[in-house]
Amino acid sequence: MNWLAIAIGSALGGVARHWCGLAVASRWGTAMPWGTLLVNGIGSFLIGLIAAFTLFRNSQTAQLARDFLMVGVMGGFTTFSAFSLQTLMLMRDGRLAGAALNVALSLVVCMLAVFLGFVLGAALRGASA
Repeated sequence: MNWLAIAIGSALGGVARHWCGLAVASRWGTAMPWGTLLVNGIGSFLIGLIAAFTLFRNSQTAQLARDFLMVGVMGGFTTFSAFSLQTLMLMRDGRLAGAALNVALSLVVCMLAVFLGFVLGAALRGASA
């Protein structure tokens, strides 16, 4: 059952990632991978939020929710491989400042987002982070 939840979640996350990337590219262009940065930031926030709600629960339902949401949806939604390739392409094109900016922003945005998601999730369920 868990593998099916992961498969469905991955499909949903992948479609959401594609849609978000297209929406951002149509608005801000493709000179910088803003869509990937946004997706990874949102995904980091959501995985922190989900973790705070499910990580310390040991029920079958909590495990299924973790598999569906964290492994499936967030695994399909976040794009570390796309981030890596886009950074490499920026470097290959001689845009070293853009590549460095992409790495720095991705690290800061995603770490801050996962922290905020976890803190919010812990506060909503009544525990401390």
